[in-house]
Amino acid sequence: MSSLPRLLSALLSALLLALAVPLAAKEAAPAAADPVLEARMTRIAAELRCLVCQNQTIADSNADLAQDLRRQVREMIQQGRSDDQIIEFMTARYGDFVLYRPPLKASTALLWFGPALLLVGGLLVLVLVLRRRSRMAPEAFEPDQDDEADAAEARRPTA
Repeated sequence: MSSLPRLLSALLSALLLALAVPLAAKEAAPAAADPVLEARMTRIAAELRCLVCQNQTIADSNADLAQDLRRQVREMIQQGRSDDQIIEFMTARYGDFVLYRPPLKASTALLWFGPALLLVGGLLVLVLVLRRRSRMAPEAFEPDQDDEADAAEARRPTA
């Protein structure tokens, strides 16, 4: 007898869950009627960085801003703007940061050469530290605990 109310309760819960899931789902983004236009929009969107995610292009991101930027790119394509005009508009509005591959110029030189400079600097510091350590006497270093135990055992007289 007690299993019938549990069964009904489980069925009712499953039914409510099945009805609630579609309410939480978002509507799919409308694709362009023209597949050529959509492919061009995707190609341009792959060159623009999502300003929210920062490590994704607006083509890959699901952030609201990325969706707005994709919609804006689609509208500019429909207005007849060229790819370069669209990229220039986005760069003028958001700066070089919006470009997924920023151009090499004075203001972006650190983006291009910064990692190499950090690597060279780290290697230089490593070489200097290792040289300094190689010139130090062995007594300048703290002995390991295992070395101390071995030395104490060596000093102990054997009977």
